[in-house]
Amino acid sequence: MTAGRFHRAASVVRARRYWLLLGLVVGLGYYAWTQVTRTRGAQEVVFRPASKHCKASGAVRYCIYRASAGTNGDILYHLHGRNLDEQIWNDDTYFTALVQAAWQRSGVRPPTVVTLSYGPSWLLAAKGERPDSGLLDDFIKRLPLIERALGAPRRRLLLGESMGGLNVLVAGLTYPKRFAKIAALCPGVYAVSPFASFGELRAAAARTGANPKIAFGVWMLARQHLANEREWQRFSPLALIERSDPTYPALYLSNGLYDAYGNFEGTERLARIAARRGVATQFRPLYGGHCSIDATSLASFLAS
Repeated sequence: MTAGRFHRAASVVRARRYWLLLGLVVGLGYYAWTQVTRTRGAQEVVFRPASKHCKASGAVRYCIYRASAGTNGDILYHLHGRNLDEQIWNDDTYFTALVQAAWQRSGVRPPTVVTLSYGPSWLLAAKGERPDSGLLDDFIKRLPLIERALGAPRRRLLLGESMGGLNVLVAGLTYPKRFAKIAALCPGVYAVSPFASFGELRAAAARTGANPKIAFGVWMLARQHLANEREWQRFSPLALIERSDPTYPALYLSNGLYDAYGNFEGTERLARIAARRGVATQFRPLYGGHCSIDATSLASFLAS
């Protein structure tokens, strides 16, 4: 090897070592910065957790929660959001802890809470053509079985958020005589059918500000439980509310204006129709994202 070629090769090796060392320093610096600046905790709610007793019945798992200061004779069925479970009620970083704290500050006796789950992702669709349908029928059938151990409730109430908010609307509006109140928070209510054209779905996502990936995922979830437009009309809260009257359960509806799931439009429309048809309705439009919740007014609605 000539001296010139040797020096050029040595120069290339030194350059590679330099860039390798620089990359290593930058990588280590970035790792150190992410470790220094990462979130290390969460704001916790100060409250007295309710006592908890959990069971299973068929495909459903549920936990019964009773406030230590006593309960008022109502039973509140809480249907959770997606990827949560029946253990969520006493979580001190979740909105359910804020609700319990509000009850404790006001000194009211709250309902006995039954948080119920069919798994991380499910819809209370009536029995139809899809294998995953039929959970609505099962849920209604389970209520008397659960209440054998609790005693007959003074009133049955429903509470749900996101996926659970949609589920409580479907259950309460399909069987209005069985429930006294429905609190649906950021519910998955859509003005457009999951069986609409791709163009209509895309336009709805743009109109509502929904994240397209989230919105189409939700619509695909609906098609997993519903086979066609006829089944959708039997399931959709906007179709169900059109047959309501003043004897229907009182409604508490809330939604963030900038909901990435695109639920504000449908929830607002549901509130308008319900009020027009004489249903006692509270609508809480909130400045925020998905599942922004006014825990104080919600706690008052559920315990009054």
